[in-house]
Amino acid sequence: MSQQEFWNGKFSKDEFFYGIHPNKFLASQEKYFDNHKKILCLGEGEGRNAIYFAKKGFNITAIDASDIGLEKLNKRAKEENLNIKTICMDLNFWEISEKYDVIMASYLHMFKDEREELFKKIEKSLNTGGYFIGEFFSTKQLEFNSGGPKDLDLLYTVEDFMGYFNLCEKNITEEIVILDEGIGHQGEACVIRVKIKKV
Repeated sequence: MSQQEFWNGKFSKDEFFYGIHPNKFLASQEKYFDNHKKILCLGEGEGRNAIYFAKKGFNITAIDASDIGLEKLNKRAKEENLNIKTICMDLNFWEISEKYDVIMASYLHMFKDEREELFKKIEKSLNTGGYFIGEFFSTKQLEFNSGGPKDLDLLYTVEDFMGYFNLCEKNITEEIVILDEGIGHQGEACVIRVKIKKV
């Protein structure tokens, strides 16, 4: 099954699978973005983070494999008079064409052998002083029933990030949190929180 088929299955209902509110960790990092106006949202799905930051005045581009998810994002953006650029694409085929002040992701499902190339592209795509901010499910999430993949190869460790981003300052932690994100993420979860600054 392709990424598009998988995520279209998740997003095909009228409701928003992960709700309409932004990921709490991503929203909490806004204070670092004062002089950072250009944001790229990776694996953005139905657009909850993109909509939130666009409302705050940021210039947003959102990439996702699901055309259905992006259609829902675009509909919301139009209703709220927001201008958000959307790109329907599997992230494995993303090519660097411009630089960003912030790149963000919440619960990006990438197989372990796909991450090296993606992480290199993220680092190259950041402006100096820019941030990569993300929240990802830990390998320990297999012990919880609050959502996320049941495939260890789609889950993350702190070390997965520490081995890359060599031109950056890294703040990467593993935490237990309570998720309340639509029907997709509900309850106690183990996550990896990433704040990486390109210096």
